[in-house]
Amino acid sequence: MVFRSHLLVLALWQFKEDQDGNQGLGKRKRVKLSSGTKADQSIMDVLKHKSFLEELLFWTIKYEFPQKMVTFLLNMLPDQEYKVAFTKTFVQHYAFIMKTLKKSHESDTMSNRIVHISVQLFSNEELARQVTEECQLLDIMVTVLLYMMESCLIKSELQDEENSLHVVVNCGEALLKNNTYWPLVSDFINILSHQSVAKRFLEDHGLLVTWMNFVSFFQGMNLNKRELNEHVEFESQTYYAAFAAELEACAQPMWGLLSHCKIRETQEYTRNVVRYCLEALQDWFDAINFVDEPAPNQVTFHLPLHRYYAMFLSKAVKCQELDLDSVLPDQEMLMKLMIHPLQIQASLAEIHSNMWVRNGLQIKGQAMTYVQSHFCNSMIDPDIYLLQVCASRLDPDYFISSVFERFKVVDLLTMASQHQNTVLDAEHERSMLEGALTFLVILLSLRLHLAEVWDQEFDPVMVILRTVYRRDVQSAMDRYTAFLKQSGKFPGNPWPPYKKRTSLHPSYKGLMRLLHCKTLHIVLFTLLYKILMDHQNLSEHVLCMVLYLIELGLENSAEDESDEETSVGGPERCHDSWFPGSNLVSNMRHFINYVRVRVPETAPEVKRDSPASTSSDSLGSLQSSRRPKVLQRENSGTAQVFSLVAERRKKFQEIINRSSSEANQVVRPKTSSKWSAPGSAPQLTTAILEIKESILSLLIKLHHKLSGKQNSYYPPWLDDIEILIQPEIPKYSHGDGITAVERILLKAALQSRMNKRIIEEICRKVTPPVPPKKITAAEKKTLDKEERRQKARERQQKLLAEFASRQKSFMETAMDVDSPENDIPMEITTAEPQVSEAVYDCVICGQSGPSSEDRPTGLVVLLQASSVLGQCRDNVEPKKLPITEEEQIYPWDTCAAVHDVRLSLLQRYFKDSSCLLAVSIGWEGGVYVQTCGHTLHIDCHKSYMESLRNDQVLQGFSVDKGEFTCPLCRQFANSVLPCYPGSNVENNLWQRPCNKSMQDLIKEVEELQGRPGAFPVSISSETNLSKEMESVMKDIKNTTQKKYRDYSKTPGSPDNDFLFMYSVARTNLELELIHRGGNLCSGGASTAGKRSCLNQLFHVLALHMRLYSIDSEYNPWKKLTQLVEDMNSQLGNEEQQPEVPILYHDVTSLLLIQILMMPQPLHKEHFTCIVKVLFTLLYTQALAALSVKCSEEDRSAWKHMGTLKKNICDAEKSYEVLLSFVISELSKGKLYHEEGSQECSMISPIAWSPESMEKYLQEFCLPFLRITSLLQHHLFGEDLPSCQEEEEFSVLSSCLGLLPTFYQTEHPFISASCLDWPVPAFDIITQWCFEIKSFTERHAEQGKALLIQESRWKLPHLLQLPENYNTIFQYYHRKTCSVCTKVPKDPAVCLVCGTFVCLKGLCCKQQSYCECVLHSQNCGAGTGIFLLINASVIIIIRGHRFCLWGSVYLDAHGEEDRDLRRGKPLYICKERYKVLEQQWISHTFDHINKRWGPHYNGL
Repeated sequence: MVFRSHLLVLALWQFKEDQDGNQGLGKRKRVKLSSGTKADQSIMDVLKHKSFLEELLFWTIKYEFPQKMVTFLLNMLPDQEYKVAFTKTFVQHYAFIMKTLKKSHESDTMSNRIVHISVQLFSNEELARQVTEECQLLDIMVTVLLYMMESCLIKSELQDEENSLHVVVNCGEALLKNNTYWPLVSDFINILSHQSVAKRFLEDHGLLVTWMNFVSFFQGMNLNKRELNEHVEFESQTYYAAFAAELEACAQPMWGLLSHCKIRETQEYTRNVVRYCLEALQDWFDAINFVDEPAPNQVTFHLPLHRYYAMFLSKAVKCQELDLDSVLPDQEMLMKLMIHPLQIQASLAEIHSNMWVRNGLQIKGQAMTYVQSHFCNSMIDPDIYLLQVCASRLDPDYFISSVFERFKVVDLLTMASQHQNTVLDAEHERSMLEGALTFLVILLSLRLHLAEVWDQEFDPVMVILRTVYRRDVQSAMDRYTAFLKQSGKFPGNPWPPYKKRTSLHPSYKGLMRLLHCKTLHIVLFTLLYKILMDHQNLSEHVLCMVLYLIELGLENSAEDESDEETSVGGPERCHDSWFPGSNLVSNMRHFINYVRVRVPETAPEVKRDSPASTSSDSLGSLQSSRRPKVLQRENSGTAQVFSLVAERRKKFQEIINRSSSEANQVVRPKTSSKWSAPGSAPQLTTAILEIKESILSLLIKLHHKLSGKQNSYYPPWLDDIEILIQPEIPKYSHGDGITAVERILLKAALQSRMNKRIIEEICRKVTPPVPPKKITAAEKKTLDKEERRQKARERQQKLLAEFASRQKSFMETAMDVDSPENDIPMEITTAEPQVSEAVYDCVICGQSGPSSEDRPTGLVVLLQASSVLGQCRDNVEPKKLPITEEEQIYPWDTCAAVHDVRLSLLQRYFKDSSCLLAVSIGWEGGVYVQTCGHTLHIDCHKSYMESLRNDQVLQGFSVDKGEFTCPLCRQFANSVLPCYPGSNVENNLWQRPCNKSMQDLIKEVEELQGRPGAFPVSISSETNLSKEMESVMKDIKNTTQKKYRDYSKTPGSPDNDFLFMYSVARTNLELELIHRGGNLCSGGASTAGKRSCLNQLFHVLALHMRLYSIDSEYNPWKKLTQLVEDMNSQLGNEEQQPEVPILYHDVTSLLLIQILMMPQPLHKEHFTCIVKVLFTLLYTQALAALSVKCSEEDRSAWKHMGTLKKNICDAEKSYEVLLSFVISELSKGKLYHEEGSQECSMISPIAWSPESMEKYLQEFCLPFLRITSLLQHHLFGEDLPSCQEEEEFSVLSSCLGLLPTFYQTEHPFISASCLDWPVPAFDIITQWCFEIKSFTERHAEQGKALLIQESRWKLPHLLQLPENYNTIFQYYHRKTCSVCTKVPKDPAVCLVCGTFVCLKGLCCKQQSYCECVLHSQNCGAGTGIFLLINASVIIIIRGHRFCLWGSVYLDAHGEEDRDLRRGKPLYICKERYKVLEQQWISHTFDHINKRWGPHYNGL
């Protein structure tokens, strides 16, 4: 045993040396522990075992608490003697537990087992007290925690980076990132919950010193430095660890200690904590070399020492009846204490103003976490309280000056119309000023620690404090507005309601001195003046906060305010002091006559003959619509001068010097590079402004401005003296700015007779002293309505005049006045298109600019294979899930099956290359491209992907497969679609109607299609843009399986690529149509339209399609627009298969081929030409299909009727004539053979009338018109008109330019009126029908089948499920698998097609793919929706990932029963099932469901 002990000693010394040996690595620096900790050496010393229990526990710890050993040791705890011995042994090994925990690779498991033991030992107060007294438990715990954190300390860079002596924890260390410390902290919090133990801790000065040392390790951690130039390359996520560490290791023990300081008898405990907290803070200020100004562009959200101090102060006043002043430090220390919490408040405003945008999203994450509900009690609330305490004791002028200086708006607070801000960009000034004023309102209004809080009323101040996003504040205001309208209290748009504050605790009365200091009054006066003068960057929110502060001041004014002071017109009394006193009530009526300001030499206030003055004023902002008078030099003696920075520094010097003799001396502000930039700023000069206003006069003029009426304010007490006796009138409680001004003026009059008299005098100067005529409520309502109408008419006239002026100006500059045809409206030519270049914002680097060939910008997109289109059927009702053997689902009637059969039929009889141009694929396994709408530079994206590869904390997606989340919105994505340089859409606003003939346009289209290299960028040029376009095309191809893109008889044929590329465009257009409900009746852009990437996708597809060329002999465009002399030459010979007849072509596919073969961007006139030509073919196909569907008798009748009308003037636009001609031409072959007609008439026994024929023709053509209209909407930015369903055809054809402009809409609409034949109709129809005739002579049935194209597909649906889940369970849970003929252990059924599969079944595994994964590839091209029969839940498979979606079957209480454990009856929840179906159709599984994991092909 002796030998054994020696081994243990050696092992432990080695163990300790290993720990200590790391202290020199990197920047780590070991900190010497406080000498006040008595047990330091014995705690961290070597273990000396004296019993078997100690030996047993040692090895249990050494092997990281094996579960069986933990159970064994805990099972003996009922024995009291063992329990005490085991607890003491556990405490003895506490340091060893910490060391083992730090080294553990499975720290989570070990942590749980440690706490499993310790919680049973330390939850007993008597036992905890015993080991505290006998084994120094508190000393051990605090010292162990201190030693634990010591291993990950780094030098603090806060304030003085070079000379700082302070050290903080490194939040990037695994110890903090993995929360390795939490079991030890948890134990500490647990024992502090016992009053006897906490009492001992609070009495022990040495322990408090050590604990404050520990807390100081977290003071100033995770320092943020603002990036001013380049965007940060790698966004650190260490802030998670920092916030968790402060909350768990600092705040929770603090709350535990505070719970024992609730009564007067515990005052001494609070004094002890406050004393050592202040000592630690003083040490911290000394260590970072802090004097009075924080280092610029730095912020840390972690100040636990400040928060300890604040919370114990609050408890001392609230519960222990301690005198606040007795626990406060001197003025100098108070000034230091306020700086860093104030810096956090200013930084919050900066972050919300996007001044930290180059630091990435993580800085916003920190700002949001700081105010978030789990952290606010321990972070922002103590900070605000500490600032309130400091404000209540410090000089108010110093405090107010410091606030505006920290928020960097000092230069904005000037009465001049222009200013130069040396520390803030103009774009940030407004939001920073709003932030400063909002902070003051919160500081003065918040009563969380100062008095009673929360009641039944809406408090906007509390909402602002507690909301993470600014939109939440607006949402609260919207609800408040709706409430006021519903209750009839206020009909307009109200301002945040002014809520009267509860009275303050006597200890904090000094806080209200902020409202009664000259500095604040000067700021309020300046802002009111600037708002009245319409200076820039002053929002309604600024005015709201200014009025709020004035009202707070009036409510909290001194009661002994004198009315005997001299009023208006006494400028001689205060040459250089703005206001005579510090009371707001009297200062409101004081007139400011002249102000001296420092302005740039270019400012309108500067007189060119006036010499520059040396006086300066830093109260500052922007341009004015009205200029105040500028005075000559002789008035400079009475002009007011003020500098916030100088005022703050003067007060600081006064406090430091503590000398009454020096208190009145003005100390010149020291120059500081932080606040001035010599040489870089423009020359400033002095101007003297004539103001002659008081706060009261400004408020009255503001009332006029807000109401839009001159002399709108009339003192209400002149009509009703009762208002001065009972001022609490409901009409002033809620309202807008006008109501707020009236409320303030009434309160000012109530507080002072002199104010009341001066308000009356001001009103008398601008208004005759005649009281307004008394009018009834009805008359007032009529007058208001007339006034509103008049204002609306004036606004309308103004807008129309402005628009006409702009239009005239545009026409004058855009037209060529020297041209002989200058009276013709301008046409945008192809040579110099008048379009503005599209500008994109990169969400990574924050820079804006156009996409270029050298540095292209791209859209964040998600590419995914989809078979949703293939599930469309021709019936509205969805198929039912089979629940009996008789019920089966066959996929023969799906859209995908029908198109497959058609392609196979074409390939059987016609040339393969021609077949691949006659159809579209993508009904199954088509590639759908969707975007969140955010853009980024492609080089930034590559850097971002590199940083993701290096980040170890990744879950849910595979970076190696190109997957990532959008840096801004975190939406899932896997590619970037390059944006083509230039405008997104062609600008057609000023393009005159095209005067070119149809024949000219047809020739231009043919020439443009045949022109090689007409596209501005070719891949051969190898620009960055072309490389990225080639790269994204590869991504699109790789998105789907080879079987879904290779349909040629010759593998690897270029025809495959050609077919695949235009089919991608078709897939995306068809899916958008489905997302819009299957039609375009609703019009507009819709959400899908706003976030569409079709325009960019078209550029990529067009670039690649232009690399291929269609054989010149066979170009569909020629067959559509030219007559062939020898029609027999178009037919194939015996050896060679013929081309596909043009009437068998899919017209939508032809449209996409024609458009994508054109140079981009496409011109509208060419687009319309292509649509008109293709519509003639489509209409002929509709007539041919109609002729096949009807009986022989109907055909004979139509043929005869049309022949009679053939000679009318408009025969080419008469469907009877055209149908008759089509029938006569097709009759020449064997198409209408008797056997076929019988079959067709049985299928379609319709009594055809002119109305039903017209309806059939329109329905046949509508799908083409919808897709074409969508395409036009995306290519040219034209809105889609809304309409009724019965008007959809006419509205879309008009929108596409198919309807002639002179068409009379009052007549019944005829679809044939949209026809515009490029060549004589009967000649081209004869040519098209000749191809059919030749084919049907040999294959009549096939020819007929190919003519009848089913185009009326309904929206896709999932299978309809039965009401009761038991129905499904009883049928499927014992059903045998059709593949392996066994009953699956985990049966599942596909909700798309109804296929029964084995989940995780090895029996049905094929080529390492389990059946569910394999089925998801075959049925949904990688997307599968399966109902797990034995669990009642749905799983989603998406590519290589899967997630648990939830259940659509709920019990009677609306709850799931996963795994059917409760056995309750379950019923379908139709709302949930609708949500599931919507996510499937809209392809949003990846975005909405967050808990994804890899399935490794094992499902």
